[in-house]
Amino acid sequence: MQPLKKQLKPFFKPFQISGKGLWWAIKEEQSFRIQLVAAFCVIFAMFWFPLTNAERAICCLMMALVLGLELLNSQLEGMLDMFQPCRDPRIRKIKDLSASAVLMACLGAAAAGLLIFLPYLLK
Repeated sequence: MQPLKKQLKPFFKPFQISGKGLWWAIKEEQSFRIQLVAAFCVIFAMFWFPLTNAERAICCLMMALVLGLELLNSQLEGMLDMFQPCRDPRIRKIKDLSASAVLMACLGAAAAGLLIFLPYLLK
């Protein structure tokens, strides 16, 4: 029988790879860093105000949605730049659509945040 460390290595490898991608996004992508700061502000507010578990869950889901879409947007833009380094209106349209998906998630998260936090702020 193999030692436990060797058995667990395949389990942890995907987390290591994901961590490298996350670190790259933090270092290289300004918009991801901005959204990460916003997420930390939301996390702080989640502990500051007496939110219900459902409200906390919605906040967590919205943060994950925005950050995840931003990672996908960055990945898509990088792939498109790799395959078509010259300016191409078709590529520009795809990039704009991808950025629009992130914008829609941000607007939805902002609306959810207002609905959740505004009653606590107005008390």
